[in-house]
Amino acid sequence: MKAQALVDHLAENSVDDDYEPLKTYFPNKEVMHIDELEQVEKPGWKLFFDGAANMKGVGIGPILISKTGQHYPITTQLCFYCTNNMAEYEACILGLRLAVDMGVQEVLVLGDSDLLVHQIQGEWEKWDFKLIPYRQCLHDLCQWFQSIEFKHIPRIHNEVADALATLVSMLHHPDKVHVDPLQIQVHNQHAYYNMVEEELDGKPWFHDIK
Repeated sequence: MKAQALVDHLAENSVDDDYEPLKTYFPNKEVMHIDELEQVEKPGWKLFFDGAANMKGVGIGPILISKTGQHYPITTQLCFYCTNNMAEYEACILGLRLAVDMGVQEVLVLGDSDLLVHQIQGEWEKWDFKLIPYRQCLHDLCQWFQSIEFKHIPRIHNEVADALATLVSMLHHPDKVHVDPLQIQVHNQHAYYNMVEEELDGKPWFHDIK
């Protein structure tokens, strides 16, 4: 949009023999702007949720985050027919049940499902009969909390829950196979750094080369 405005402005002020410096004449330039206000998040427990339904399968990945930043992720594969909207409800319900089991009293629920957030807030009607029991179950779970708030966020801000849901939807394993918890390591150096042997003479590794 900015590029198009610039092109239109230059087209109206083409260069000719009687060239004069351009004078901007955009109207109301002092009011045609947007102030980006910082969104102050409420301190407390947060629940991010997301569901993934694709050709590989259906997975859900809610993440409960404590006041101190402790993450409690859950990944579950759904082995029954489930639409994408149903998967979103399943993820949200699973995350709230974890919050209830942990004794959480106040929680902010964050998800990129526009439909779920607006339906639980009573702003959208429940036309799909498959979602009616989910809506009732979610409503009953909300009664366990002293304070609960639902907020819609862009998908880019829900990347971790989305990644977990997508990952578990693509994993297929027999029921008797045990899958160890996924551990994430942090490396601060390149892999080849570990191949450099320690110099016994106390001098740096590049001493001989120098």
